[in-house]
Amino acid sequence: MVKRQMPRPHELRELLQFRRPSLDFRSTRLSRAQSIADLRAIARRRTPSAAFDYTDGSADREISLTRARQAFEDIELHPGVLTDVSHLDTSTSVLGGRAELPFGIAPIGFTRLMQTEGEIAGAGAAAAAGIPFTLSTLGTTSIEDVRAAAPDGRLWYQLYVMKDRAISYGLVERAAAAGYDALLFTVDTPIAGNRMRDARNGFSIPPQLTARTVLDALPRPWWWWDLLTTPPLEFASLTTTGGTVGQLLDSAMDPSIDYDDLAEIRALWPGKLAIKGVQTVADARKLTELGVDAIVLSNHGGRQLDTAPVPFHLLPRVAREVGGEVEIIVDTGIMHGSDIVASIALGATFTLVGRAYLYGLMSGGRQGADRAIEILASEVRRTMKLLQVASVDELEPRHVTQLRSLVPITTVGSRTGAGQQPTGAEQPPTGNAPGSRGSEGI
Repeated sequence: MVKRQMPRPHELRELLQFRRPSLDFRSTRLSRAQSIADLRAIARRRTPSAAFDYTDGSADREISLTRARQAFEDIELHPGVLTDVSHLDTSTSVLGGRAELPFGIAPIGFTRLMQTEGEIAGAGAAAAAGIPFTLSTLGTTSIEDVRAAAPDGRLWYQLYVMKDRAISYGLVERAAAAGYDALLFTVDTPIAGNRMRDARNGFSIPPQLTARTVLDALPRPWWWWDLLTTPPLEFASLTTTGGTVGQLLDSAMDPSIDYDDLAEIRALWPGKLAIKGVQTVADARKLTELGVDAIVLSNHGGRQLDTAPVPFHLLPRVAREVGGEVEIIVDTGIMHGSDIVASIALGATFTLVGRAYLYGLMSGGRQGADRAIEILASEVRRTMKLLQVASVDELEPRHVTQLRSLVPITTVGSRTGAGQQPTGAEQPPTGNAPGSRGSEGI
């Protein structure tokens, strides 16, 4: 029999501890977010559909983005045992400088339309965390103002080479003069991808108002207040500012860019140079031989060519081909600290996060950006400790097995010969540790 007694008042006081109410609503909602998915849910509630969909969406059927995220779920991590991880070092070196964490902020255009603090908040949050922040050519804060917001931070600049080369070259010179230490030359955007969410929403700068967009924004008066009481939205580095994303890209970008343009940019830029948008082993090899400092394996967050290669799938092959000769950076689909750890283990020097950071920014400005970085950093630390590795340098392919179903099939009766792989196709690895199911097509 269980002995029962009436609860004493002092015991009830100890058991029933109510949380003190707070009038700091922003801090309260951010503190309750325990994952990037939680931040995404907050961002969706607080941001009009057009702005949210620009962040959340990708091209055509959005297959590339779906596959990229699935790739990080389809892994198996292999922890060690009896290893002292009481002292953990998450720092690394990338593009000639130190980063306190193995990830930085990817370049994102239109940022102030997502949340009015925009690039200023992102650069400040990155500097506080000791990680690089990348400003986009389509950014909504100038090169110089971002530097002023993060005077001691590591800043990178992402460059589109445009039809008017003088504009591009001028941006390179301004970034160098402002002390940006790396240039990310983007090569996967000869034209804009078919971003259907943006077209349906009429997403543009300045925002296009319709009955639908007004009704959608009514429950979010704070967003309109921010839009109407801050400087007008425009591209800080471009003179042409009107139109949708696709229209702006198609009018500005030049589909004729080639290796001569790379040589021109290399001659102009005094710092480290990375090529962003590499999607084949062959291109990784060629760029390495040309002497670039880094390659960024990226399909532009799924926003350009839909069904393009998944960067995380491509990573082990590129690492085997050019690892040790050039730094390898990976983006697209990263939503958890374990995604970052797995990428480093499979040969990446560094990773970039885009949407994960933007969900934080849309959830609460600078505080939200800080929270997104804090969540990812805590997940990186936890994953490393559970793997029982004490530093980023200790992460190796043996710690990760890729489990995936996207295995190229052979083509019977093709012009390359019956049963042979078509020219240019690259067979994926069958796994990086015992027990991999990659070769089984599961």
